[in-house]
Amino acid sequence: MNEKDLHVCALIPAYNEEQRIAKTVAALRSRREIHTIIVVDDGSSDGTVQAAEAAGADVVLKQKNQGKGAALTAAYAAAKEIGNIFLLLDADLGASATESVKLLPPLLRGDADMAIGLLPPDPAFAATGQSGGRGFVVRLANWGIHQRTGQTFRQPLSGQRAVRREVLEAVHGKFANGFGVEVALTIGAIKAGFRVVEVETAFRHHVTGGEWSDIVHRGKQFRDVAKTIAES
Repeated sequence: MNEKDLHVCALIPAYNEEQRIAKTVAALRSRREIHTIIVVDDGSSDGTVQAAEAAGADVVLKQKNQGKGAALTAAYAAAKEIGNIFLLLDADLGASATESVKLLPPLLRGDADMAIGLLPPDPAFAATGQSGGRGFVVRLANWGIHQRTGQTFRQPLSGQRAVRREVLEAVHGKFANGFGVEVALTIGAIKAGFRVVEVETAFRHHVTGGEWSDIVHRGKQFRDVAKTIAES
């Protein structure tokens, strides 16, 4: 891809991320490789919108709470006419959002059509050797992806990705509902003949732990991933 024709858009769904979104947007704004930053506020009750605008997001859209998939679909709709590579990023990455540029080289070299960012172990769980998700949902996601495509990934649920426009057009510019977004996108991309790779990064974001609310969250993830696999 000719560099002068390159336009990288960062798409960020956000829900009650007033405390983190500003650092995430500011970090992305500091990278010349990223041309446009679009934040979609998914019905937040805090100051997420104002924080994103103050930090320099190019576009901040607001919608009723519909979930990550709907927020990404809205962000892509706003950016598809100007972008040809899209960074799908979580709102809570903070300063580590600059790591997103590491996802671009495989696409620019023509080695891949989607790059998934591998996150290092979270320091909060390093001492115990445990992960936030306990692995149940990850194993389900990989089983489903393998069943549908024959491939497996180290972190199939990573939401940090760089994707060519052609991939998103192949899935009709729409993202799955609920927590099945990443699995649906991976399966859809591979079934459409696109190449998916994983890239080592130093992203940091909030990881669920062992509190009851976290267990409920993972239960919802498991349900949505299972539904996505069944429908793929």
